[in-house]
Amino acid sequence: MIEAVHLSKSFGTFQAVQDISLNVKEGELVALLGPNGAGKTTTVRMLAAILRPSTGHARIGGYDIVEDAARVRHIVGLLTEFPGLYLRMKPVEYLQFFGELQGVSRADCRQRSEQLLKRFDLWPARDKRLDAYSKGMKQKIALLRAMIHEPQVLYLDEPTTAMDPHSARTVRDAIGELRAARRTVLLTTHNLAEAEDLADRIVIIFGGQIIAQGTRAELTRELLGDPIWEVQVGTRAAGLAAVISAFAPVVAEGTDWLRFRTTDAARVNPQIMSALAERHVPVIKLNDLPRSLEDVYLRIVGELHAERGTWSGTVANKAEDVVEVAS
Repeated sequence: MIEAVHLSKSFGTFQAVQDISLNVKEGELVALLGPNGAGKTTTVRMLAAILRPSTGHARIGGYDIVEDAARVRHIVGLLTEFPGLYLRMKPVEYLQFFGELQGVSRADCRQRSEQLLKRFDLWPARDKRLDAYSKGMKQKIALLRAMIHEPQVLYLDEPTTAMDPHSARTVRDAIGELRAARRTVLLTTHNLAEAEDLADRIVIIFGGQIIAQGTRAELTRELLGDPIWEVQVGTRAAGLAAVISAFAPVVAEGTDWLRFRTTDAARVNPQIMSALAERHVPVIKLNDLPRSLEDVYLRIVGELHAERGTWSGTVANKAEDVVEVAS
């Protein structure tokens, strides 16, 4: 559904995106991660046929983002970081306005608006103007605007920003339902737990380039190594490392615990338990150590910062400003 080939975008001498290639299948949810100023927003705007790429090309649902720009804008739904709501409107007329711009009939717009407002707990506030809505409610309305014409592809930029936990969960559940309905979603977020919960694949952008992509398991294995397991025993066990190292490489140990790596826990762990039982070593617990997407992300970005020098917040903010003005 999304195919980008060597996409690049420059604003004068500033290169916002450099040679990005990306493929997203129908029904797949891909999370786009990266620090501020990394090029995420510029990439999404090119894929939404809002910005024309400097070099490279992309097709969305088979349509070229330059030659078929109007068609691309019709089949995608876009939630931007700063949605720019029409605050004098009430929610139904606002959604109907944008639905009709996308070619949805008035009757279908009203029916769809009611369904969405009820789904996202905004129906009781349907008679209020949008300027009376809280920041979280406004974010929901912006999301509904992106969904009103039932697009095949959704680009969601920080969809749960400023939402309370209940509202954020409602939105995440809805995004999960979109994926189940074979909608293709490109999610940009700084909430790594959200990306970990929702995404089929992770794409990390730094300095306008894709520097890592894959499933969480693939990235974790590639960057953090094989899974680490910890065995804790009920007594000071001399020679514990010698016993376990016969089955798996030991990475750390304490007085009553030890950690080892293995990709074949189903075979190795029973052997370790049997060996410890033969030596009458009481085992308190044996478990794998959790490793999060945050660990992976910080490892990648931290190493790049170390290689290239820390990209200061001032520079990053300036880059974002250049992109905003240019668009």
